[in-house]
Order: sequence, then C-alpha cells, then structure tokens
Amino acid sequence: MKSICVFCGANFNGDPNLKQAVDLLAEVMVSRDIALVFGGGKVGVMGLMADAVLARGGKAIGVIPGFLMDKEVGHTSLTEMHIVDNMHQRKQMMNDLCEGIITLPGGFGTLEEFFEVLTWLQLGLHNKPIGVLNVNGFYDFLLKQMDVMVEQRFLKPTNRDLVLTSADPVELVSLMAAFDAKPDDVWFKDRNLT
Repeated sequence: MKSICVFCGANFNGDPNLKQAVDLLAEVMVSRDIALVFGGGKVGVMGLMADAVLARGGKAIGVIPGFLMDKEVGHTSLTEMHIVDNMHQRKQMMNDLCEGIITLPGGFGTLEEFFEVLTWLQLGLHNKPIGVLNVNGFYDFLLKQMDVMVEQRFLKPTNRDLVLTSADPVELVSLMAAFDAKPDDVWFKDRNLT
C-alpha cells in the first residue's frame, strides 16, 4: 500500500493513549512509505494525525470542502491539499486517492465515512482493506452491533469479516497489507444480481 485514508474526529478528547496510537500509526505509515490521505483539517485528531506524519517526514494529502476552508479549519502545511465543492466529493476523492482505509475514534462524520466506504466494499465497488483502530475499546459497542447484525441475519459473516480490527496500529497495517477480498465476500453473490 502506498496510501491510507484515515477517518478521524475534528475533536480530540485529550486521551494520551489516543495520542500515542496516532503517533505510532504515523510512525508505521512513514516507515513503510505510506502517504496519509485525510479530511484536510488542522483541528482535532485530524490535525494530530497530519502533524505526526509531517513531523516524521511523511506525505499528508488533505481533501476538504471549500466551506470548511472558509471557516479556517483547513491545514496549511500539507504535502497536497485538494479543495472540493461538498462532502460527497470529499469522500469520493479520499477514496480515489487511497489504497486502504483506517478509522480512528471520532463522531458522526467519522462513522458516516466509515460506513459508506464499507458499504462500497460490500457491494464490490472497491477492493480496499478497511481497518478500525480500536483504541481503548472505543469501538467495542459498534463492533458488537455488527455481531448482532450477523446473529439477526441482516449481515453475512463474510461481510462482517471485511472489517479488520486491532488496538495496535502495527498489527492493523499488517492485517490490511495482507487483505484480499474474495468475489464470494460481496453481499449480492447469491442474490442473482450480477
């Protein structure tokens, strides 16, 4: 992988364990010559992630809608900054620019981005690994909800398995590097839709 898109919050809760995870993820990415693709913000976990990559000599590529640049939340020291018209274009461009996706702790926007690209993977619209960096068990309840979806037969186990998860950035990036979604993994395989 030459680039990973990181979805993360525009807020930071001050958790030193999260800061340590961000720093370690940045270190792993830079050491493997993996560029960061992200939402382009200078605030919150987004800003921490970009600064950590840049401080280690890595590449940080931002994608941000113009209205957020107007609110002066855009990072001004990135390797590249793409300014788009809206949030939909932002997600599409971030996906186009990356070879894998990691979700860090965040709020509604982070989850919305995560579920959209996960749905695209389930539908076979891309074949990129999607990881959840589960710092301090932040996503335990979300991951459990996915298990309930399988138990209640709203989600196939093979699709649940598309979500790679670890609390360790090194392990997560390694899992992603080894990822290979099979054609059988997509949800419509047995529904005569192809």
